[in-house]
Amino acid sequence: MFNTLSKWMTLQRLPTFARGMLAYGSAEAATRIVRLGSILIVARQISPTLLGFAALALSLFELVRVLTSVGIGQRIIAAKDYELSAICNAARRLFWAVCLSVMAIQLLVAAIAFSAFHKGEVAAMLAVLSGVYVFMPAGLVQIFLAMRDQRMAATARVAAIQNIADAALTVVLVLMWPSAWAIVLPKLFTAPIWLIEARKTYQWKPSKSIAPAPLAEFRVFGPAILGSELLAAARIHGDKLLVGALLGTEALGLYYFAFNAGLGITQSFVAACNLVLFPHLAKSRSDQIGNEFRYSFILGFIVLCPIVIAQAALAPYYIPVIFGDNWSQSVPYVALLACAALPLYAGAILGARYRALNTPFAETRLMAAATLAALIGLATGAQFSLAAACVGFGVGLSIILLPAAAFQLLIITKPNAATV
Repeated sequence: MFNTLSKWMTLQRLPTFARGMLAYGSAEAATRIVRLGSILIVARQISPTLLGFAALALSLFELVRVLTSVGIGQRIIAAKDYELSAICNAARRLFWAVCLSVMAIQLLVAAIAFSAFHKGEVAAMLAVLSGVYVFMPAGLVQIFLAMRDQRMAATARVAAIQNIADAALTVVLVLMWPSAWAIVLPKLFTAPIWLIEARKTYQWKPSKSIAPAPLAEFRVFGPAILGSELLAAARIHGDKLLVGALLGTEALGLYYFAFNAGLGITQSFVAACNLVLFPHLAKSRSDQIGNEFRYSFILGFIVLCPIVIAQAALAPYYIPVIFGDNWSQSVPYVALLACAALPLYAGAILGARYRALNTPFAETRLMAAATLAALIGLATGAQFSLAAACVGFGVGLSIILLPAAAFQLLIITKPNAATV
């Protein structure tokens, strides 16, 4: 008992950002152990072509789903105590309106994929996945309230439980039915699990005695956050659509595999950094934001660099052994895409800083430049080969995000520096 108490007290002494990253890191480690097994089985059961169909459907799904990111949750995190109940009451209604609207948009995209592009199976997958939006609104307020209180262990647990269930269900379906559907369906089947766990993170019910906040309260974050998220989604998923269009379905399957194998772990780390750092900076005094940003950036970079180097250097050894010889051709793509984690990390940390300073449009502008550069680099490289496309993607991100991060670190020279 004494040892347990000592460990807990030691964790409590860690900075808030480090504790949050430790929580997400532990959850991610558990998730990756299960997901590694699922990827191993999927890679041995499904061909690059079938994986390409699943990648196309999931990429379109993720691109549409980003329309739910309209800054509602960020407004909850940034809310003052006196306005929190009114903000949450309004957020609950907005979440339902937005999610149902996005569901309709996805069904429209499915209809277009069927009628205009003759992608019947992809259209059917998109139609089925639209059911996810029915489960999202009832748990989103609770998730963002937990993040506002910096209860990152709770939100990390929700993500881990859903991801582990997704991976386990994928394995079962792939063994029973080796097809693209085996990869797509778990996204829908695990949505109720996410909802149950999300509602456990924070005990909240709408207050009937308090009027919902006016919509104007959400305008500071709304357009900027949506713009940034759309651009991030275009960068993360639009590249797959470009590869499929320029190099074909088999190349898309290889790229999708390499992207997940090379950026899978680090992408989760990058997303976690943004999720953890924004609430932390939002709670900090304005004269502390600069130093907290610098400390968090350096800490995360020290953790990320060895992982990226190991992934890239060891790819020729672990890819054939773990995933099979038929995926050996993906080794150079895995190594190249792994390196893209460093500029993506810089962008995620910068985004958290801009949001905490109530200047989210600065993040939007940065993401616009990075997305454009990455996709132009990828499309240019794709004219030569898939490897050149991977290089172009990473270089495009790097020439925008790394200098921007370096500049922000240089201008933070005093403890009260909070300038954009």
